Amino acid sequence: MTVLVTGGAGFIGSHTIVELQLAGHQVVVVDNLCNSQAESLKRVQQITGQAVAFYQADICDKAALTRIFGEHQILQVIHFAGLKAVGESSQIPLSYYQNNIAGTLTLLEVMAAHGVFDLVFSSSATVYSPEAKVPLTESSPLAAINPYGRTKLMLEQVLADLAASDNRWRIWLLRYFNPIGAHPSGLIGEDPNGIPNNLVPYVARVAIGRLPELPVFGDDYPTPDGTGVRDYIHVVDLARGHLKAMENMGSGCQVVNLGTGQGYSVMDVVKAYREVSGAEINVAIKPRRAGDLATCYADPAKAAEYIGWRAEFDLRTMVEDSWRWTEQNPAGYGS
Repeated sequence: MTVLVTGGAGFIGSHTIVELQLAGHQVVVVDNLCNSQAESLKRVQQITGQAVAFYQADICDKAALTRIFGEHQILQVIHFAGLKAVGESSQIPLSYYQNNIAGTLTLLEVMAAHGVFDLVFSSSATVYSPEAKVPLTESSPLAAINPYGRTKLMLEQVLADLAASDNRWRIWLLRYFNPIGAHPSGLIGEDPNGIPNNLVPYVARVAIGRLPELPVFGDDYPTPDGTGVRDYIHVVDLARGHLKAMENMGSGCQVVNLGTGQGYSVMDVVKAYREVSGAEINVAIKPRRAGDLATCYADPAKAAEYIGWRAEFDLRTMVEDSWRWTEQNPAGYGS
């Protein structure tokens, strides 16, 4: 089967392509490379031995999408493409609404015009209310508190409305928690542009010597060591969750959390990274950031029941794979 993967050159997208190809699927990728590298797709081919049909295009470009659908017999779409930095979204909200929402609407219009109604959508735990109690279930209260999260929440409603209006649509909304790690080969991993927004790539750059210290925002939370607790999930587990969703499309619009159900603190991650890398990893305690939660982790039971998916990898494995990627690619894909 031929699957279109939008944003396929990115961190989660590239790992998902590996799982799709190993499962026997043909993959077509569209990515504008605004926060990714085409090199990742060359590395994917090294891992799987299979070529990827790649189009450098924007999902807001209806003509480009129409051409891609016309050239391939696409049956399903996995949609990752979108701007994704929480802090940046508050600085340039119009770019986030234009890219994430308008781009997705354009994609949906082109899909429908070509008779393609199966979609796996990349959503986020940021759609949950900060007042929701952990562990977070799919029925926990929703209330995104930043433009990035609001784009995901708005699109979830759009997709639910679309599926309710036309029973040909089969849609999975996958709410991610905190993806980290890398492919065990060390060939593909997370390589954000500029200063990383997420914890583990920041820790990795400190460990490899590209950054002097790790800022830790708050050490006075009501958690075991005072630092924030999050549900970190191996990117390979997350990628396999997309494959499972695609293989179990069901009907209408459905939602599942993709998380481990286990919370780890910032200092848990730092400690594991120190042990694996042997690096000192200097830490600088900073004031809390507005909007940060003390604790956030998933109840992943529904994913096990509905798509037969469970996370397999523990924090140690996530950190080992992240460090292997970093050691082998100290400058990322620019190495």
